[in-house]
Amino acid sequence: MTGDKNKRENRMKLNAIASLATAVAGLALGINAWAADEAGPALKAGHEYMIATNYPNNLHVVDLATDSLYKTCRLPDAFGPGTAMMAPDRKTAFILNNHFGDLYGVDLDDCKTVFHAKLSQKPGEKVRSMFSFALSPDGKELYTTVNPTEMLNDHYVVKQPRLEVYDTRAGLDAKPVRSFPMPRQVYLMRAADDGTLYVAGPDIYKMDVNTGKYEVAVPGRNWQRPNYSAPDVLYFWPHQTTYHEFSMLYTTAKFKDEKQDLATADFIYGYVSIDLKTGKSTVQDFAPLTELYFTGLRSPKDPNQMFGVLNRLAKYDIKEQKLIKAANLDHSYYCIAFNTKGTKLYLAGTFNDIAVFDPDSLEKVKNIKLPGGDMSITTTQVFVR
Repeated sequence: MTGDKNKRENRMKLNAIASLATAVAGLALGINAWAADEAGPALKAGHEYMIATNYPNNLHVVDLATDSLYKTCRLPDAFGPGTAMMAPDRKTAFILNNHFGDLYGVDLDDCKTVFHAKLSQKPGEKVRSMFSFALSPDGKELYTTVNPTEMLNDHYVVKQPRLEVYDTRAGLDAKPVRSFPMPRQVYLMRAADDGTLYVAGPDIYKMDVNTGKYEVAVPGRNWQRPNYSAPDVLYFWPHQTTYHEFSMLYTTAKFKDEKQDLATADFIYGYVSIDLKTGKSTVQDFAPLTELYFTGLRSPKDPNQMFGVLNRLAKYDIKEQKLIKAANLDHSYYCIAFNTKGTKLYLAGTFNDIAVFDPDSLEKVKNIKLPGGDMSITTTQVFVR
């Protein structure tokens, strides 16, 4: 009897294993079938689109002619932060994802992953990139600043940050082709037309990606503006705009005199911008600090108008440094974007909807609901295929 019982138990185990294998195979086939049959239509030349990411791990393409969802690509691995940038070919989106630990390149025509770099390469070392990646002007190289930590049995060792350079044609197991030491506390970066890499940190640095040498391009924490405090910058959105600039907002205190009395100081919003064609930098105050904005962009139609968003949408006259108009929102939005003509304004981040506004009247035109969950701190990018 014992032998028969053992045989029955073994058969049950084998059946369970077979069922599990069938389920796994079916899941894999389902994923492959989705990739083949549900990747959606290819993008059309000359059409204007916007990309956005959200949970559980989606990359969405929105048609800006109709302000409607055009297609959705499922991304590999896990979401977070979902920061995306468009390659110069205007068909490949590069995304920092998988809990800040991997970089991916996705062909938007067929939703296939064409590039993958796992940032943690060395045994015992965990690596993360804090929104810090950029593409070369020709799209052949990808740059990222990584923050490595050595994971020992009884303690961690925080190591020197590194700039790692990848060949974007390296496929799905990309390895760094060059690596250089980097300063600490760096995040956003953009590459200029001449190949110079601009990197935001305590200051904004300019770097030679072939030698690793860098210097301060625009002082930030160490600026020497008379009667100003050091600026405060919280900015995680690498906008690609019609102005072809590297830009972000700052806040600062402007003192009445050399006593630097905070009780009488004016608190100011401003922006810093680097022209990626010429290298010219601009540091410009634009408004009193009366509320917080996570992102701000100048209008493509009028460079003297600055739009900011978080809990409200606001429009400012930069030269006059005054509020022109503001609009209440259904909920907070983190990321602002314009179509290329500047006739429509898009608010994304937080939930799973993109709000469309008329930038002249600040009236809401519509909401574009995206499949899936919240967008968190996604960066929307607008481009013409």
